[in-house]
Amino acid sequence: MIKLIVCDMDGTLLDGQGQLNEEFWEIETKLAEKGIKFAIASGRQYYNLVDRFDRIKDNLIFIADNGSYVVYRNEQVHIDSLDKESTDRFIEIGRKVEDAYVTVSAKNSAYVESTDERFIKEVSKYFKRMEIVTDLTKVEDTVLKVTICDFNNSETNSYLHYKQFEKEYKVAVAGKLWLDISDWGANKGTAIKKMQEKFSVSFEETMVFGDYLNDMEMMSAGKYSYAMKNAHPKIIEAANYVTRFTNNENGVLETIKEMGLV
Repeated sequence: MIKLIVCDMDGTLLDGQGQLNEEFWEIETKLAEKGIKFAIASGRQYYNLVDRFDRIKDNLIFIADNGSYVVYRNEQVHIDSLDKESTDRFIEIGRKVEDAYVTVSAKNSAYVESTDERFIKEVSKYFKRMEIVTDLTKVEDTVLKVTICDFNNSETNSYLHYKQFEKEYKVAVAGKLWLDISDWGANKGTAIKKMQEKFSVSFEETMVFGDYLNDMEMMSAGKYSYAMKNAHPKIIEAANYVTRFTNNENGVLETIKEMGLV
């Protein structure tokens, strides 16, 4: 029996326009009535997620910043942070990447230096709390990750600047525009294992959904690991199953219904 469902947001639970299917609310209620916990696992900031799901926030587990920060019922249950030396190094590198902009995602807020309109419009989609500062290296907060918004394509541009750090840190291509650098142990898979321990849920009782490279560790965290039909090829290869429908076709909710969970 499934006891825990973990779902990515962008490209997975949300459609291509960033919209949540209205059927979600009814399905989540039915899952909760059956004692099945639902976790949102995203590269997005916690405050962005809790704002989006405010009306059922006490039902959900929030796995934010790609697993660096996990909150349940307003309580921090897991955190992985970057030390200042590493943070400053990644900021300096990011400043030199062409057509890319640096965001420091921290426990209390996100921080940016640039006021470029295109960048601010994009970063505001994922960070509810954000401050514009003059120098990111002077930020005093618990840093969860350094994020690069790369308008030249994160996988083929900014990733190449950070690839050298993969043995010591988690360098994750989180989307076509996004690259996340975090502590080595910080990923969605690690966060799921923490939740499995907390709620006494087994690998066999866990279902996960994802679509992009920052979901890779999730694919080995549950027996019922699903890549979206239109997921990155490497995620499709890593998953145990593939949804019959894309995120634009309500693939997550259709799979939950097909499995007879509601």
